[in-house]
Amino acid sequence: MNRMGRGIVRQFRNLLYAHIQDLPLSFFHMEKTGVLMSRIINDVNIVKTMVSSAVTASLRDIFTVVGLIGLIFYLDWKMASLAFVALPLAFYPLVEFGRRIRRISTRGQEAMAEMSAFLHETFAGAKIVKAFGMEDFEKRRFFAKTERLYRIEMKEVRVDELTSPVMEFIGGLGIAASIFYGGFRVFSGDLTPGTFFSFVTGTMMLYAPVKKLSKVNNAVQRGLAATDRIFEILERRSEIREIERPVTLAKRPHTVRFEHVGFAYGGDGAPPVLQDINLEARAGEVIALVGMSGGGKTSLVNLIPRFFDVTAGAIRIDGVDIREASLVSLREQIAIVTQEPILFNETVRDNIAYGNPQASEADIQNAARAAYAWDFIASFPKGFDTLIGELGGRLSGGEKQRLCIARALLKDAPILILDEATSALDSESEILVQKALENLMRGRTTFIIAHRLSTIAHAHRIVVLVKGRIVEEGRHEDLLDRDGEYRKLYQMQFSDGEAPGTARAVVQGPSGRD
Repeated sequence: MNRMGRGIVRQFRNLLYAHIQDLPLSFFHMEKTGVLMSRIINDVNIVKTMVSSAVTASLRDIFTVVGLIGLIFYLDWKMASLAFVALPLAFYPLVEFGRRIRRISTRGQEAMAEMSAFLHETFAGAKIVKAFGMEDFEKRRFFAKTERLYRIEMKEVRVDELTSPVMEFIGGLGIAASIFYGGFRVFSGDLTPGTFFSFVTGTMMLYAPVKKLSKVNNAVQRGLAATDRIFEILERRSEIREIERPVTLAKRPHTVRFEHVGFAYGGDGAPPVLQDINLEARAGEVIALVGMSGGGKTSLVNLIPRFFDVTAGAIRIDGVDIREASLVSLREQIAIVTQEPILFNETVRDNIAYGNPQASEADIQNAARAAYAWDFIASFPKGFDTLIGELGGRLSGGEKQRLCIARALLKDAPILILDEATSALDSESEILVQKALENLMRGRTTFIIAHRLSTIAHAHRIVVLVKGRIVEEGRHEDLLDRDGEYRKLYQMQFSDGEAPGTARAVVQGPSGRD
């Protein structure tokens, strides 16, 4: 049973993790990381206890109860019937206590999940906690959460510990009645002392496993509460679905077209984030998306790899609606470099090869050189075998971003999305990263989101988004000549002191010319 319990735990954890990975990005926006971790670790562990311990005990005690009931009815059915008068009374607390245990256990598991989420947030944000001197404040918050969990656990303990005395009291009534009745029959000569004492022994032995079953029932209810929370995730279905026979996209230069695209978080009825977007990016063309924060730029590019699905219109790659393409082949066509570098606590080599695990050592090194990452990697004592820490914590911002660019280079995807890839960098790092981006963008259909307009002045087209709509589109010089939104953004930015031409991106057109 222990083997079975641990096997079930392994399968549940595998199922949960695999299912969570298949859920869309919107799921991760709604759920807390710590809560998901608690479901995989804590809730599944409670199920293991139910299976490995409770099931074993219940099987043993059920057979014992059945055997002893047969024995006492065989000895004297009249006294056995009297002893079982109290049995219906015993089932009420068994059911009621089990129901309470399940409800309280659910609250306890929720409190544990909230604590896991709190720990994840405060440990990940340790720098901010210390910078603002909020250690005592966070301690008090944590103590409040442990106090809440303690109170819930004590409620569960009280209900759990009440089960045995209540069952013993009810069982005692039945035994007392049968002894009184049996003793009377012995004195009247209607029953032999041997049969009487055998009956009493069998009856007293019967109530012990029944009492144990009440304890087992509490453990089962805890396990069922955990199972409910597990299946709440497993039964959640992704809104991003493939058709029955999806199209496989070939890896080659692509044209991406937005046709009357509309989008709202939460689907129909929610406030629109994008409205009537019509845009075509030809193969090898660089499209820059600009506008004030909240204009819908990131939402627009997140629709291309189907992190979310459009609520109106369609996005087509070489004429194929991306909803008709297989997710695997669609995402093979796309590489992404975000403002916040996402790296893993693995070696430099593993992080660069993340999107292409079969890459050769020479390919990995070439990608590092093209991303201007070779020099700082070579300075590490272990070179490409250096562990970079959680989220790349042992690297500078510019170094992390260049590793992300090397990763995208090695994937060699024909469509590239750059989501403010240089906005968080200092000037020196930005120049190096910008050079690496020039290598990355060459020959790829590229979408750039940038707040620094100087970095996208030489894009083939600049698209200005305001409140989810395209209000202007054209080259940098043409847009400056108009008295429109782009000119306002440009004047606003450079009036704050930024010099034109800072670390600008030089990109090549479809024909290979600057």
